[in-house]
This record gives sequence, structure tokens and C-alpha cells, in this order.
Amino acid sequence: MADEMVRRAQSFVNSFYGSRIGMTVEENGKTGWPVMYALTRALQVELGISSLSNTFGATTLSQLAAKYPVLNGGNMPSENFCKIIQSALYCKGYDGGSLDGVYNPGVQAGMTKLKTDMGVIGLSPGSDLIPKVFKALLNMDAYVSVNSGSNAIRSVQQWLNSRYLNRQDYFVIPCDGHNSRDVAKSMLLAIQYELGMADGVANGVFGNGTQAGIKSHQVSPGTSGTWAYLFSAAMILNDQPVAFAGTFDSTAAGVVRDFQSFVGLPATGNGDFSTWASLLISYGDQTRKGAACDCITRITPARAAALKAEGIAYVGRYLTNPLVPLPNNLPEKAIQEGELQTVAAAGLRCFPIYQTYGRDASNFTYMAGRTAGQAAVNAALDHGFKTGTRIYFAVDFDAMDSDVTSNVLPHFKGIQDAIADDGNRYLIGVYGPRNVCTRVAKAGHSTASFVSDMSYGFSGNYGYPLPTDWAYDQIVTRTVGTGAGSINIDNNIASGRDAGQGSFDPPRIVKPDVRLDPTVIEAMKTDVGKYMESLGYPNDGGTRSYQHWKCFQSTVVDHDDLITELSNKYNLRKALVQTSAYWEMRHIEPVDQTAWEATIVWFNTTGGFKDTSTGIAKQRGQTLVGAWNHCLGQGLVTGRAIADPDSDQDKYNAWKSSYDSEASALTSVFLIHMWDIAGKPPGDADKSPAMRTARLDYVDEEIYEVLRRYQGFGEPALSEAKKRMGLYYIMEKYNAISRNR
Repeated sequence: MADEMVRRAQSFVNSFYGSRIGMTVEENGKTGWPVMYALTRALQVELGISSLSNTFGATTLSQLAAKYPVLNGGNMPSENFCKIIQSALYCKGYDGGSLDGVYNPGVQAGMTKLKTDMGVIGLSPGSDLIPKVFKALLNMDAYVSVNSGSNAIRSVQQWLNSRYLNRQDYFVIPCDGHNSRDVAKSMLLAIQYELGMADGVANGVFGNGTQAGIKSHQVSPGTSGTWAYLFSAAMILNDQPVAFAGTFDSTAAGVVRDFQSFVGLPATGNGDFSTWASLLISYGDQTRKGAACDCITRITPARAAALKAEGIAYVGRYLTNPLVPLPNNLPEKAIQEGELQTVAAAGLRCFPIYQTYGRDASNFTYMAGRTAGQAAVNAALDHGFKTGTRIYFAVDFDAMDSDVTSNVLPHFKGIQDAIADDGNRYLIGVYGPRNVCTRVAKAGHSTASFVSDMSYGFSGNYGYPLPTDWAYDQIVTRTVGTGAGSINIDNNIASGRDAGQGSFDPPRIVKPDVRLDPTVIEAMKTDVGKYMESLGYPNDGGTRSYQHWKCFQSTVVDHDDLITELSNKYNLRKALVQTSAYWEMRHIEPVDQTAWEATIVWFNTTGGFKDTSTGIAKQRGQTLVGAWNHCLGQGLVTGRAIADPDSDQDKYNAWKSSYDSEASALTSVFLIHMWDIAGKPPGDADKSPAMRTARLDYVDEEIYEVLRRYQGFGEPALSEAKKRMGLYYIMEKYNAISRNR
């Protein structure tokens, strides 16, 4: 909702400073970071700072403190200086007077109310404006409860401000009733100050000195004073129902016992070091030994024995392994042949993790989630995980809350839909920072969390409580065992919510493809149609030339014998060819068919060839000639001679064959894939390097490359290949069922 005084503030900063600060703001009457940045730059101009910044940093603060350690109606430097203050008050929701450049009673009342809400009125009485409050005035923090903020947390925030604002590295924190990164850091600063650390030494880091100090300030029933306040504050910031009080009583001890049980600590009811650590930092006391671990190294009998001796019962292992170039390749990251049998024989249990790269928000989308869900199902079946196993899907990056909303939640909805379409044989878990895990669970997309608490600096860990559904809590990396049994692990606390799996079906070995089992064809058609509908392709074809059923019939069913034969000949999965051909046929439009007819007429009239993609797999004459020549030279095909890539007749002949014959077009999909895998020698505009030779066990990145190269380079090939990946895994699911019956 627009506010007239905010609009006036925006008009003021534009008219008086726009040309001097290098920016203007929209005059919409809505508070936001742009207007705060503009006001910050305007203040820097008034302070004589030449290098302007959106950040109210150390230079701005030091200049302000040196020139105007206290601002009030008696020493306001100028009308514009005062108007900056008035404008900021409007944007914060406080009275700023009439934007007249006078520090009048309205401004004074607004400033007094602001400092009262911050909790600093005792340190800075009345309406005087001090530098640190000015800094807080020019940000988007709230000092009143917002979005159902907790009154208890707000009391803690105000108390911290009131007690520590005069310390060098402490700045005003929000008083909005919500824990956050800044609040959590301020809590650590408060503890360091109470431990006697000097300004410049206290840094808000949970280091060795802080840990040693806390060990000598444990609390128990009867403890009173500042440390009781600090401990109850830490409990409140972790959503624990205790009173914010200076005395630690039996009621508080009962809540502490509940908290200790929840996080996996001995339930003593005392505020010992481990409890302090769990309250202050996501990984807690890293000397704890958890009953679980995850690792990127094969579990051998010797390593299994070492893990058992360490008290490990549950081992997290990866379903797949991205193809990473040396020297960063992790050859044993994925579960190895025979490894699960070793795990079971040792009496250990395994929980599977699915992770590809996924190092930023752009890799997380609904479509990518559907792909991940089906890919994980296929991999879990390959390894022999039984129905009911929970697969943890990884979000291994510093996801902002906005990233969770825009990308991570749609991604997990895609996973959920894929798992549901598969019949819900596997459960969904989420691996990631606390906020990610909590929000995915609240959205109903997961059933348990594997929390990456070791990544304590992640925004989603700092200031967020441990998710209520946590199954594994990753706290530290350590090496256990010696000699052949030595293994590097991430040690995890286990809650007991997920016991992993202790027995496994026989793994599915790599086999050649066979004809589709007739009993799976209808389900396969349904799943492919549902996936395409999720991408916006209606089964009735919409504006495109062919309906789903026709594309599926032509590219999967009618020529299954041929596709199976060629798959075995070229050692290439049927699903790759089915995916490429089906996808292209679904994209045929009336304009394409008109172009094909025009090409035929032109050739028959002039003898010239106007190349265009044709046939059910949309293949160009130039591509068909290049693929044929390569495969002929490699002995992969026999028959007609090498075609002349400069001959219109030769290109037209190849083109017309794919136009006339579905079988010819599907055969050519294999040939084009083989040419693409070799890097399209002698090369073309793609300039993609040769891949590993065709094989049945390509990993995700290789599958993506084969699919991408078929369409071309650049966009839309790059993004569309990601969509094809989801289609591939559905095709592969039913091919795998057929060959393993």
C-alpha cells in the first residue's frame, strides 16, 4: 500500500540528490531497499564522502561519528541533512514531521519511539540521534513485531540492544520477533563481551576462546544473573518455551531436558557446554560422536569394521556420481558394485542420497525436480534399495529464503510428483540447511530431514532452529580407522527417525536392452504424457501437428524391434533414441510440414536443396550426411558410398529418406548420436569434444550431452536438454523393467 509521506521522501531524494548520487528511485510511495540506498548515498554526500556506496559501512559510520556524534534540534547541519532523517523515519513507519528540514517535535517524537522500539532508549535518552541508530535507520530491519513475530524473541532482541550497543562491533539488531543471522551473531558477541573479551577481539565467531569460556559458565537450577539471562535468551532464539529471566529455575530445567532429548544430548536439565553449543551454532559440540555418517568412499569390509568400532550404525551413500574431470573426480562417490552387500554383512544400515551438481538456485526447478525424482528411483532400483527406503535429495548450496520460495520448493514438488507417478515406492527426504529442510517439510514435499549443520555459515543455518523432523544432523568431518580401515566421514547425529536399510534386493546389473514388455507399454505411455503435460504440452497436441498417442506410437511402439536391434548394435540405450525422436515429433508444427513440402517442390523444380529439419525426428540433410559419413568411416554402417556434403543431390537424398520413412529417421537418430558422441568429426559449429565411447552405463552428464548435441549448441538446446532428461528417465524406467524381467 502506497504511503504519501514515503512518496514525498522519494521525490525529495530524487530532486535534490539524483544527479549527485548516481541513482533515482521510483516514486511509488512504497518503502524498499532502493530508497534506503539512495538516502544512504545522500548522507554520504552530506558527509563529504566521494566514493559513494549503497552500504552504510565503516567509512560512513566513522565520518558520521567524528563530525556529528550526537544530532538533535540544536546542531542539525542543514535542512537537507534533516530531511534525510525525516525521510528515513517515514520509510521506517515513524513520524518524520512535515519534511520541512526542521528537527521539530514530530521528528523528536518519532525518534524517541524508534529508539524505544529498538530497546536503546536507556543508552541514548530522549530524541538525540547517535551514529549507530542512524545506521539502523537506513536499513530495512523492523523494530516492531512483524509476520507473527514472537514477543519473547523481541524481548531478547531489545535486551541485547540495550546492553551492548555501546560496544565497538555491536550494531542495532532488528526487534521484529524473529531470529536471524544478525541476531545469532549478536548473541555470540554478547557472550564474548560477558567473557571479558575486548573490543576488536570479540568477533561473533564460535571459536576456541569462546568455547573455553562457555565451559566455565554452565548454568543449572539456582543460577542467576547475566548468564541465566543469556542462556534463556539462547533457548528462546531456538524456539524453546522458557521465560526470559535472570534466574534458572526448575521449570526452565524441564524445558532444557526436552530440548536436550530433541537434539540428541543427554537429558540432564543443565546448561552444560554441549547444550550451549547446540543453542549457539548449528553444528553444536563437534566432539560428539554420532551414530551415523555419510561418505564419498567405498565401504570395504575393513572400513565397515572401523565404522562399527566407532559406534556408527547408519551410513549415507550416493546413488549416482556426476562425471567430474580429473583431478576433482571422486571415483567412489557413488555406491560401488557389491558395496551394499558388504554394508549388510557388517550389520550396518544404509540411507541413500541423490545429488548432482546443484550448487546454485538456477539448477532447482519443477522440471529438474521431476527429472531428479525419476532418476533417483531408477538408480535406487539399480542398487537394490527396497520399497519404503527414504531417498535424501540434496540442496547443497547457501540458499536464501527467496531461493527456497522461487526454486527449491517447486523443485521438490517436481520430485514429489515424479515419486507419486512411480507409485510412491520410495519416501522423500531432503538434505540441506535448516531453513531449506523446514520449509520443504512444511510444504509437504518431504518426510524427514538430513541437516547440513556443518555448513554453519549458510544463511539457512544461521539463526534457524533444528528442523522438527530431523533424522540425521551432519556436524563434523573426521577420519576413523587406521590402515586399510581408514576412512574419512562426515559424522552425523541420528535421531532414530530413519534407520536406513539393512538388507537389499540383488542389484540390477548392466544389461543390453530388449523389446518392451507389452504389459508396461500403456503405463509408459501414460507417464510420458503426464510428464509432457507438466511441461505445457497437452496430450491432444494443442497447436502442434501430432497428439501424444501418435508420437508415442511412432517413436516407441511401432518400431520397437528396430530400435532394440540398433541399441544392441551400437551399445546405446534405447531410451536415448526414444527420447530424441519422441521429443522432436511432439514439436512438429504445420509450418514445418509446409516447409518440407516447399523443399520437395524446390528440388524437383530447380535441383537445388533448401535444408530444413524433416521427418518424425526433425533431421537436416547436412546433419544426416555428416552422421552417415562418420559412421561409414568407423564401420558402424555398410551400404551406399560416402555422401558429398556439398552435393545438393546427396543431401536431398538423405533428407528425403528421413521424410519418407519413420524407420529411416529412427535409424538416423542412432547414427547422429554416434557422430555427436565422437565430437562430430571433422567438427562443426558445436565444437563439443569427443565423449567416452557409447556405453550402456552413461552417467547423468553424459546422457545430457547426448541429448543436447542432437538438438545443437547454445539455446534453446541447453535448456531443452534438461527437459529431455526427465523424459529420458521415464523412458529408461520402462526399458529397465523390461530387460530385468
